[in-house]
Amino acid sequence: MKHIEKATPASLDTIMKIYEDARAYMRATGNATQWAGGYPAESLIREDIERGNFYLCMEDGEILGVFYYAEENDPTYDVIYDGAWQNDKPYAVIHRIAVSRDSHGKGVAAFIFDSCFARFPNLKIDTHRDNLPMQRALEKRGFVRCGIIHLANGDERIAFQRVS
Repeated sequence: MKHIEKATPASLDTIMKIYEDARAYMRATGNATQWAGGYPAESLIREDIERGNFYLCMEDGEILGVFYYAEENDPTYDVIYDGAWQNDKPYAVIHRIAVSRDSHGKGVAAFIFDSCFARFPNLKIDTHRDNLPMQRALEKRGFVRCGIIHLANGDERIAFQRVS
């Protein structure tokens, strides 16, 4: 049975392999620019783990997916263009979600989204304009496209929110 657990440094090699595979998958599905240059870096994931904000979707001892989750204000969500958030209540964020190559099509992203929503029923997430598989996955799980946000480096992302 699938479940969510906090990541530990012992999982770092597998996590980074999943991200490597995810970058290849994005390139193969028409998303050539997201997560360029080896993003996310191992140092960032290590920091996320140390802060207790990095999680694994597991089944039978196998890591199916990885993601950042935190109940925190994300400054990149303070300003939204070409739309508006559904509400201005406290929210949780999901970032850097990736599914292992062998787990595509097995409902891993849906399980992650639903598990996070069960913990905090006001979620925000963003994705690259060219990441059509992620956009479809978000919309299937009840996320609504709210507008455009800009990352700290100025890159544009499509912002989504799911509320109860």
